[in-house]
Amino acid sequence: MNNTISIRVADFLKRFPPFNAISKSDLEMLAGKVSIVYRDKGSFIFETDEIPHECFYVVHKGAVILKNKEKDSLLDMCDEGDIFGLRPLIANENYKMDAYALEESILYAIPLEAFRPYSQNYQDVSNFLLESFASNTRNPYSIKQKGQLVSEKASESNNGSDNVMFDLQQVTYSKKIVCCTKSTTIKAIAERMTKKRVGAMLVVENKLPIGIITDKDIRNKVATGLLPITAKAYSIMSSPVITYPNTMTVSQAQMAMMKSNISHLCLTEDGTVNTAAVGILSKHDLMLTLGNNPAVLMKAIKRARKVKKIKLIRKSIMNLLQGYLDQNIPMTLTSRIISELNDACVKQVIELSLKRMSTEPPIKFAWLSMGSQGRSEQLLHTDQDNALIFEDVPETELTETSEYFVQLAQIITKGLMKIGYEYCPAEMMGSNPKWCLSLSQWKSTVGHWISYPGPEEVLLSAIFFDFTIVYGEKDLADELTEHIFKETSTYPVFFRHLASGALQNPSPSGFFRSFLVEDDGAHKDFFDLKRRALMPLVDGARVLILSHQIKSINNTAERFERLAELEPNSQELFLACSYATKALLKFRTKQGLLHNDSGRFIALDTLSKEEKIKLKRTFKTIKELQELIKVRFMVANLLS
Repeated sequence: MNNTISIRVADFLKRFPPFNAISKSDLEMLAGKVSIVYRDKGSFIFETDEIPHECFYVVHKGAVILKNKEKDSLLDMCDEGDIFGLRPLIANENYKMDAYALEESILYAIPLEAFRPYSQNYQDVSNFLLESFASNTRNPYSIKQKGQLVSEKASESNNGSDNVMFDLQQVTYSKKIVCCTKSTTIKAIAERMTKKRVGAMLVVENKLPIGIITDKDIRNKVATGLLPITAKAYSIMSSPVITYPNTMTVSQAQMAMMKSNISHLCLTEDGTVNTAAVGILSKHDLMLTLGNNPAVLMKAIKRARKVKKIKLIRKSIMNLLQGYLDQNIPMTLTSRIISELNDACVKQVIELSLKRMSTEPPIKFAWLSMGSQGRSEQLLHTDQDNALIFEDVPETELTETSEYFVQLAQIITKGLMKIGYEYCPAEMMGSNPKWCLSLSQWKSTVGHWISYPGPEEVLLSAIFFDFTIVYGEKDLADELTEHIFKETSTYPVFFRHLASGALQNPSPSGFFRSFLVEDDGAHKDFFDLKRRALMPLVDGARVLILSHQIKSINNTAERFERLAELEPNSQELFLACSYATKALLKFRTKQGLLHNDSGRFIALDTLSKEEKIKLKRTFKTIKELQELIKVRFMVANLLS
């Protein structure tokens, strides 16, 4: 009888590296030796200087904090599928950090001795461990993070963003394998390769790969007259076959081809010649995969001369996003890369729009993205929220100048609509004269919102105050930012109104932690993920970070991480909020890609039990955050 528990463990582990490189039978054998560990919230798994356990850990459910005890600083937060506690076992040293459960957690404890043979038998597993040890990070794919355990912290440089895909993206290979035996004639091989339109023929024996023949072999060894076309396959095949697992990354494939000076790789079930081939990877396949690299996409965007071309590139960006989600790339890194590419698309639309104007801009201006795009959280195709600021001009020139920039903004917003950004239903766009103003006009407008904060003013502030400059004169945006902070210092009561606005969204759950769904309308019985879960976190982070007078941090998760540094007494809550924000954003993005929509409204009956549990885990954090805001800003209207 099968051990159903070990099968479940194996099914879970195979979703994550390096276990996804291990064959099904071996993984089930390893899973049979795994222990299941339960930890209450706040309880330790291990502590600094403790002798290492005989096992390392994988998070099954919950979250685990890794903390530097000496510096009292967060090193990492481990989520589902993350490995921790492995380095001390390999290095034979005591633990260098504390590990404790951020919330109620279930862990898989994997004995090192049981795992060791797989690290020796599987090249991909060995590479994972070696690179993990070398880089001292849970995410061994980024050697640039050497010395850091926080895999969510991406390099701030553009180079890090441009090159990340080379390190992380799995190869896309051809599953159309054409095979022959070692006694097949070269003539038959050439005819079959031509018919099947492939560049390589795999030579097999007992269904296992023993050699490979490529176009180049036929040209160099047969077309030159060295061998007749009646010769057998074994006389020209390259043997032994160089094999790899189908989970190899782009960078690994590039290195393998350069190292062995070959143009085709054979991918097998376990990465060795002892299992059947599952695909062939050619240099052509690799080049197609590299087409979805951020650096390649960025160059393509900058070279685009028509809006239609940018629209096509955005499809590739969505494919890139899907790939990142499939590979469990950290959400902070994913958001940053996709947001940079989206911003580049907007910038190129503006460049093309400027060329359509009869004259150049009369003065300097800046284009601002607001809302989710301003926070680097707009991963899917949603509607526009933008504004335009131009330099102050004499009153006599204001009307003419304003008309110029409104016309420009209309061309820009139309271009953005063509590449996938729908028009804002409330017309919060630069093409609306109310959102296309001089610097002085914008200062007067935001000053009014802050000094007379009614419900509409608070709503407008919440959208506008997350702006980021995408194109134009940065000094204009900086001066407006300075004015906003000056005004909020003068009218601190504004924060109470902003906090009140942050508490307007009802709790995500009702009695017995059931989901609160929409009562009527087009989305009746659907769960509004944006309004009930994401917005309370977004709004809460905004009012808290503004009250600290912190500039240049717009992303919600990053705002919470900064708040954790500013307020050590609330560090645990703010880190939990950061974690919840990324989890919800990732969930919404996956749902949006799955259903080809914004991912906002969720049909609960389509979710698995595990997905519902993960969602509900964030609800407690939202409630605690709203309680903190209610008390801090003395707001009495928190909705229950």
